[in-house]
Amino acid sequence: VIRCRAAVAWAVGKPLSVEEVEVAPPKAGEVRVKIVATGICHTDEHILEGCFPNVDFPVIPGHEGAGIVESIGEGVTSVKPGDKVIPVSLPRCGECSFCLNPESNYCLKCHFSNSQSLLPDKTSRFTCKGKQIHHFLWVSTFAEYTVIPEFAVAKIDAAAPLDKVCLLGCGFPTGYGAAINTAKVKPGSTCAVFGVGGVGLSVVMGCKAAGASRIIAVDINKDKFAKARQLGATDCISPHDFKKPIQEVLIEMTGHGVDYSFEVIGHADTMTAALASCNMNTGVCVMVGELASGSVISLDPMLLLSGRTWKGTLLGGWKTRDCIPKLVSSYLEKKFNSDVLITHTLPIAKVNEGFELLRAGKSIRSVLLF
Repeated sequence: VIRCRAAVAWAVGKPLSVEEVEVAPPKAGEVRVKIVATGICHTDEHILEGCFPNVDFPVIPGHEGAGIVESIGEGVTSVKPGDKVIPVSLPRCGECSFCLNPESNYCLKCHFSNSQSLLPDKTSRFTCKGKQIHHFLWVSTFAEYTVIPEFAVAKIDAAAPLDKVCLLGCGFPTGYGAAINTAKVKPGSTCAVFGVGGVGLSVVMGCKAAGASRIIAVDINKDKFAKARQLGATDCISPHDFKKPIQEVLIEMTGHGVDYSFEVIGHADTMTAALASCNMNTGVCVMVGELASGSVISLDPMLLLSGRTWKGTLLGGWKTRDCIPKLVSSYLEKKFNSDVLITHTLPIAKVNEGFELLRAGKSIRSVLLF
């Protein structure tokens, strides 16, 4: 058993508490990882707000981390102690019908079909003050040591700087892949990105990499526009500057609407606005933002009857354990610069400060270091 620090969420709506926790050794098919760095993602904020009814408290959040394998359980073959790894919140068992489908990046072992508040054997490896602490998405990267199923760990290049590539565990590949893999943005096309936080800016980078000729960033926080332009946005607009619905503004700007739109906020009204802003026949709208569990969107069916495509994306469509190591290699080859998304680096003791920066719209990505 290892004793270490972890940021524990004891209850909905309460600040995280940095505690000493006990982390049990890995069982068969499991890996214990020393987390070096972890990003604060908006999904972690959703946990604290209680948006996910299948997350059990107390829990150690965090799912955008990078670390080093400390020990392995019986039967583990893909990693060994000392390997650098990125835990993946979308596992890949490699055996189910989804994993075997070349067009799918889903896995039947993932959290949509099973709660991931406990490890697959329905037990926890975390205790604190004599109480069982729950896992989050099987990764819980807000702990200095965490135990993860082997099929939720991706081995990466030993040269990778863990305090930078931790973003490749969630935020960057989600946005970048939404453009490249899910929408399949074509050269010369026009795109609109609703919400330019860390994931939205990654969408902008993906649209630019795919050769889009016009990328329109939409956000009510104009402080984010400079970075959006730096990363490839050609236009930046705030809905607060117009008296008409933003979809009408985008249609006027582009003639018939954009070719591709991306909703990266997670609000029902911006979901429908993003759909309506892409052209009525061949437009593609991708839902990237997460709505609170139980949310309902009311929709004029004519928006789809005319031919638009509306689709979602899970971690940018990447087959995680295969593709994230390749993304790390591309990062090392300087094919993209995800470092620009990191605005703050904080010690784990200042985890709540990182969340305050997120809520105030003052950070793109804060990285916590152990």
